[in-house]
Amino acid sequence: MGNKQNKTASTELTAQHIAMLKANTKYSEKEIREWHAGFLKDCPNGKLDKKKFVEVYKQFYPQGKADNFCKFAFQTFDANNDGSIDFDEFLLAIAATSQGSLDDRLGLAFEMYDISNDGQIDQKELTKLITAMYDLCGETDRKGDKDPKKRATDIITKLDVSGDKKLSKAEFISGCKNDPVIRQLLAPNV
Repeated sequence: MGNKQNKTASTELTAQHIAMLKANTKYSEKEIREWHAGFLKDCPNGKLDKKKFVEVYKQFYPQGKADNFCKFAFQTFDANNDGSIDFDEFLLAIAATSQGSLDDRLGLAFEMYDISNDGQIDQKELTKLITAMYDLCGETDRKGDKDPKKRATDIITKLDVSGDKKLSKAEFISGCKNDPVIRQLLAPNV
């Protein structure tokens, strides 16, 4: 992803692309071609930009504000950091969030939450993400136990095995697997 050949032929689905996508997803060639046709219908130039990404999310969450959450999700899916999501990045992200093992899907959620890319989620990062998730879902009651900062502190306190007031990827995955309430909050589609 991100090489010159890919950029110039971004709307073309080659045999090499199909082979790579089949090897990295559970989709058949027919399914890959169907996803590709739908992707090109929405993104004729073969690139999904941030604006279109937000529009798509808003369709799924019409009662909420998708912009804040989408900023984090977009950065995660834009694997080559070129400011757009090409078909390969799109399908691999879809597959990771829908076909991967529980650990893989929670790992992807962790990567989205690790805003600083330092391999840890701290309270500030978690607070930002919880706030963005509340915005996305239209949650306006943020008092008491639902305060994003308090909730982030409580989650880190509960899941932080090492005691460094941060969550490693292993702590995050283990904590989400062992606590259905936290998993529902931090990884609702997993």
